[in-house]
Amino acid sequence: VPVLVMNKTLPWTSPCWLWSTCQAYWPPFSNSREQLGLLSFSLACLHALYSLCYPMRRSYRYRVLNWAYQQVQKNQEDSWVSEDVWRMEIYISLGILSLGLLAVLAVSSLPSVSDRLSWREFTCIQRSVGYMALLLGTAHALVLGWSGWVDPRRYVWYTPPSFILACLLPLAVLLVRAALLPPCLSNRLELIRRGWERPARPTPHSVRKGDGMTGLKL
Repeated sequence: VPVLVMNKTLPWTSPCWLWSTCQAYWPPFSNSREQLGLLSFSLACLHALYSLCYPMRRSYRYRVLNWAYQQVQKNQEDSWVSEDVWRMEIYISLGILSLGLLAVLAVSSLPSVSDRLSWREFTCIQRSVGYMALLLGTAHALVLGWSGWVDPRRYVWYTPPSFILACLLPLAVLLVRAALLPPCLSNRLELIRRGWERPARPTPHSVRKGDGMTGLKL
């Protein structure tokens, strides 16, 4: 049971992905970009290790024996369920891909590596790869839940399942990112990142002299 509880708690590292990807838009977290990326990678590694330990648990072996006994009682020769097989294959693949991208982020955050990268390369890795890791990690959690979000039995005391709660913040980040993709917004944001500032408005000049007229010269 402790292994199961810990493994269900670790996927809540999605807020770390949220802050690491939102750092460009929230200045208080801009200086913690690398630390948050390394933290999310370490927690994702722990989540993977806990998942690998599932078959080694004594409780899991008892559960497998119970499944086998129930299959014999039902006189069922084949227990293959295509939907469950596809669900497991898809969410494990998405989790491995997300962990691989987080590893790239973690390696690029090391001082010995980041010092050798140009600013354009470092920004591309931290931004593009970070959003892709966030997308794959969110898809990993959603596929794990599969159709559980419409199952009334999963809503204990009218509380959504854990995989839905863990995906709320990442989904909000991805929606905001998608809203900023149009060129009319993305081009202006790119100029701001490069240091562009709105030119100051010219101040009115003094009254023109010589022709007897007054006016403002903009």
